[in-house]
Formats: sequence, C-alpha cells, structure tokens
Amino acid sequence: MTSKRDADERLIGAHDLALAALREITPSSTIGPAAGYLLEEDGSVSLRFANRLPGYPGWHWTVTVARVEESDPTVLEVELLPGEGALLAPEWVPWVERLAEYRAHQAELAEQAAADAAGSESVDGIVPAGLDGAEELDDDELDELDELDELDELDDDEDHEADILHAGDLDGVDIDELDDSGDDLDDELDDADELDDAEDDDAEDDDEE
Repeated sequence: MTSKRDADERLIGAHDLALAALREITPSSTIGPAAGYLLEEDGSVSLRFANRLPGYPGWHWTVTVARVEESDPTVLEVELLPGEGALLAPEWVPWVERLAEYRAHQAELAEQAAADAAGSESVDGIVPAGLDGAEELDDDELDELDELDELDELDDDEDHEADILHAGDLDGVDIDELDDSGDDLDDELDDADELDDAEDDDAEDDDEE
C-alpha cells in the first residue's frame, strides 16, 4: 500500500463507486473493509478491499478508477489480486517438461531398486560373478564347511541302510533273517528227534536182554 500526495483525492475517495462495481461480480459478503490504494503510472488509482472468499488468503479485491480532465471518476477494471504473502498457485510448467521429469524420476527409482536388490543378494551370501568365494572364507568358515560335509555323509549312510529294507520287511525287521533263524530251529528239532529215537532203540535192546 502506498500513499502519494499528487494522487487525485477524488479517485482515492471513490469507495462507493468501487464497491458498486464489486457487487456486480461478487456477493457483498465476500468484500471486506478498505485496504488502501495504489497509484498507477498512468495516474489512475487502484482501490483495494479485503477479500473474504475462502481459499484466497492474502488476496485483495482491486478496483482501478480514473478521471479524464474534470469528469467524474469512472471504473477501468475490477479484479482479485494477490497481496504480499498471499497463497499462490505453483508456476505453470508445460506438459512436455513435466512428462520428461516424471520419466527421469521413474528411471531413478528403477536404478535404485536394482541397486537395493544387488545389495540384498550380496548380504545373503551370493558371490558376484568373477569372484572366487572360497578365497573370501577364513579358516573357521572352512572348518564349518567340513563339518557340514561330514554330516551330509552320515545322512547318506543312513539313507543307504534304510534302502536295504524291502517291501517284505515289517517295522524295520528283516523277514529274511527270521526265515534263516527258522531253518536253524528246524534243524535243531530234527537232531533232537533223532537223538530221542536212538535212545528209544537202546532202551528196547536192554529190555530184550
């Protein structure tokens, strides 16, 4: 807001004329009290009024009035203009530039995702191509690998023993072994019967004598 001594006092005081022009474009409820004036280069005066429209903080209703020689003041322009510290919309950017920025940002995100994935793989123990992983292991890690190999061999032996049991086995017992033990028992029984027969023959011979 500025005040100049050479401003036309009739223009500065033309509030009623300015308010009448404002009411033609906006409701009276949106117009606040007078907020000063601005002397333009051509000698016209822009009268300012506080704005009560929601969403436009710091803006002013502005009515520019002028006089030609000794005529009465007349309205040149009515508009809503931002004041100092007013909330303004961002500067307009052509669509081509916005699209280029969007694509560049997407490329950056893709590169970052690829870098994060590569870092995650290296943390999980994956050795990048061209590097010998064995050279990176110390003695303790090599000992742990040897222990793991021994455990794998034990597991393989147990699996091999389990494969010997076939479909005729029951609860881990080899039926073939039971069959072999049964044959031995039959042979022992046969030998016992022969011994009994021999003893009976001897007993009969003694009776005859």
